[in-house]
Amino acid sequence: MTTPESATRQTVQAYHQARFRGDIATAAQQLADRFAFRSPFIESDSPTGHLAGIEQLVQIIDRIEMISDLYSGTDAVLIYNLHTSTPVGVQRTAEHFRLHEGRITTINLIFDASPWQTIMAGAGLQTL
Repeated sequence: MTTPESATRQTVQAYHQARFRGDIATAAQQLADRFAFRSPFIESDSPTGHLAGIEQLVQIIDRIEMISDLYSGTDAVLIYNLHTSTPVGVQRTAEHFRLHEGRITTINLIFDASPWQTIMAGAGLQTL
């Protein structure tokens, strides 16, 4: 029997793993047509808009260290350390997911953006 928590876990983990291996198509398949993404750098209401720069992100990731993943009904929270090859080093990150009918409708990505400001400015990229 599939519970809401197990279905949520399956969808969120499929998205998380696909995104960090650069598989945009599989990550996007987990997202609802009506979707919103919020982070310190990106706000997008497009199911694929927030994935546009994922190839560049994947190139600087050394590994993901999962600290905790929590599931309750159609909500999920992932807390992990993002080990990068940048001067930032390790970035502690939290993500909150909300699902509807088995697909992700919202993601709120939370992390301290201040170490990234210099890197983003040096690359000529704007932040929110």
